[in-house]
Amino acid sequence: MAATGWISETWDRVVGSDPGLQRLRSALSAAVAMSTTLGIEYVYGRVTDRGPQGTLVVMLLGTMMAMMGSMALGDAAGARRKIATAVFFPVALGAGMTVGVCVAKHTDTKLAVFVAVMFVAVFIRRFGMPFFFYGFMIWMGYFFASFLGATFAQLPSLLIAVAIAAAWVLLLMTTVLRTHAQRTLARVRRAFGARARSVARVCADLLEADPRDARRLARLRRKLHSRQLRLAETALVIEGWSGTPGAIPQGFSAATVRRRVLDAHLAIDALATAADAMAGTDARHIADAARIADHLAGSDYDAAGRAARRLIDRYDEAGRTDPAPAPAPAPFPASAPASAPDSASAANRSALRDVDCLAHHLATAAWEFTTLTGQAGVPDTAVDGEEVFEPAVTLAMGALPGSAAVAFSVSARSRWNPLGKLSLTTRQAVQVAVAGTLAILVGRELSQARYYWAVIATFIAFTGTATRSETFIKASNRVVGTLVGLGAGIGLAHLTAGHTYWIITVIILSMSCGFYLVSISYAAMIFFVTIMVSQLYSELHEFTAGLLMLRLEETAIGAAIGIGVALVVLPTSTRDTVYSARVGYYTALGELLRACAAQLAGEPAAEAPGLDAQVRVVDHRLQQLALVARPLTRPLVWGNDPRVMRHRLTLYAAVTRQIRALAVGPRRAPGLPPAPHLAAAARALADAATALALAPSPQSRPAAEVERALRAADAAMLAARPAPGTVLPAVTRPLLRLRQLLRELAVQGPAPETPGSAAPTSRIVAASDGSTPSRPVGPRSTIR
Repeated sequence: MAATGWISETWDRVVGSDPGLQRLRSALSAAVAMSTTLGIEYVYGRVTDRGPQGTLVVMLLGTMMAMMGSMALGDAAGARRKIATAVFFPVALGAGMTVGVCVAKHTDTKLAVFVAVMFVAVFIRRFGMPFFFYGFMIWMGYFFASFLGATFAQLPSLLIAVAIAAAWVLLLMTTVLRTHAQRTLARVRRAFGARARSVARVCADLLEADPRDARRLARLRRKLHSRQLRLAETALVIEGWSGTPGAIPQGFSAATVRRRVLDAHLAIDALATAADAMAGTDARHIADAARIADHLAGSDYDAAGRAARRLIDRYDEAGRTDPAPAPAPAPFPASAPASAPDSASAANRSALRDVDCLAHHLATAAWEFTTLTGQAGVPDTAVDGEEVFEPAVTLAMGALPGSAAVAFSVSARSRWNPLGKLSLTTRQAVQVAVAGTLAILVGRELSQARYYWAVIATFIAFTGTATRSETFIKASNRVVGTLVGLGAGIGLAHLTAGHTYWIITVIILSMSCGFYLVSISYAAMIFFVTIMVSQLYSELHEFTAGLLMLRLEETAIGAAIGIGVALVVLPTSTRDTVYSARVGYYTALGELLRACAAQLAGEPAAEAPGLDAQVRVVDHRLQQLALVARPLTRPLVWGNDPRVMRHRLTLYAAVTRQIRALAVGPRRAPGLPPAPHLAAAARALADAATALALAPSPQSRPAAEVERALRAADAAMLAARPAPGTVLPAVTRPLLRLRQLLRELAVQGPAPETPGSAAPTSRIVAASDGSTPSRPVGPRSTIR
């Protein structure tokens, strides 16, 4: 690889790992907010003559306020909305501090109120994202005041320090640190390009791999699937940011951005499909295909376009010298089988033609992607819909929402407990209260003074999680991060001991790194938090290695209690959440298939979101399904086979790619006459998707309703047999593939062998026996 290509791909990894640079911005904003607030609170402490200890207290309180405020105000909301959010920061923190001061001298009351505050902090999350932070602030204010022994005399000055920090953070987040929606959308689009090129890199590696190295081919195919899922997630982030006021550049509309991203997404899907099918074969043009993918991966679009054009022209030249369509495997049984020698010869010619077609398929996809990339900055006034644009996904702090969006409607697995029907936030509030009570009782047996570390571990275990598997993973990661961070914390504490400025620097850097890594690895964040805690206790002259060991022990106690409560008290089952996500996915798939059927039948468009929008809804449902099913891809849940879940997620992703092609096909091939038989097949597949949504867990054979719908799709496809040599609509192959994939999803294991697997080619031509074999023609053939 050339040096420039290596630099380009390295930069793509950086950009693609953080779409929109949201994590980096969050970390830098937190660092700037905390460091500047430290200085302001230091001045406040000196001016009010609070002494070294009092100044340190207001500095810590202000830094805590700055940390939470930078997260709460880090979105692209307008100044008025941020002011409306920030004005309650001192109210929330002050309310917690006031209650903490009231009970600070009454130990039993303090512990009981601590549990009540945890309940309230979780319960109010139901009212929206600002209340997520308000709850944290109430909890932190109570903890700060009660456990540090604040008094009523100190309360006014502490509230002033909080108000100063809140005002300063608001000023920062609405001026120098504000999120510019248009620039963020542009960065996310660049991240989409980077992730698209990362898919191309895996395609090139697949095509260059030794066909005899089955293990490497399997590993690269898994990597390709993962990269495609990440690409789809980035497309959803673009979808969410496109609905943000002020994000769309002048001359464009949100619908334009959505359509162009969808077209580029389809081209990369086609590239990956062709590379996956060619890998491990003796295709004549596999080296040329690998070279095209390599050019794309290195951002050399001109070279990729020229190489793709040469391969397309070579294929067209071969087609002109051998114009007769070679019969390929029919998607349905032929009415009269050919003789054995003729059939074998035809099969050999068909196999050779199909392998050649894969290279043409890849070249066409690459040429299309490079063309789309070259037109990225050109406005397209033909695409309307800016006024009625409704994003398919609502972002949370600039990122895709978590699993709670799916689990919110899932009931707890507790038949005997009437609380099982409560909402997720209420159930989690009950869980936190129970876990907090147990953590206090058990943690105090270990340490009368430091038991709050166990309470913190239980509280955090139910933050950002929805199912018991997620709670188990997060609590375990907290213990692992604390354990690993012990060594680094002890070492750095000895290096910085007695150097206040270095201690403050390490604290700010640790928190910034923790912010940056929290969405990647919670254990990594806790690693840096442990370093920060070590530095803090070093500055307070309380640091010892034994103190950090005690923190580890208390954290392990709290994590164990949190896991136990999540498993026993009003548990939200991971399998039930996956089932709910699966129902949502099939429902959205069925709605899109019915909309496609109406379009194929030539019916007038209904008052509903366009097909492009519905495609993104299906993409979002797949992302939610993959998110909540992630614990089932690991050996965590009893009686679960991770390999089966990974395979089924691969099938869901394949279905999503085919429905994208089906929905966009008519738009990309204008002038397509109504096709009632294809519309009927799409309706039958929609019925199959609806039946799958209502069906229980897959069994050894498809459910009766699913089987009837799939047979109806077969009958509809065979209802209108075209004349031999007729080029069938580009949507034919996605329909055939959807039928096959839905059959595979309808059964527990691999689907029984059935005719109907269309070859991975770009066009389908009717054969002389009335079946529908595939044959690629033309350089502009639509890749599906």
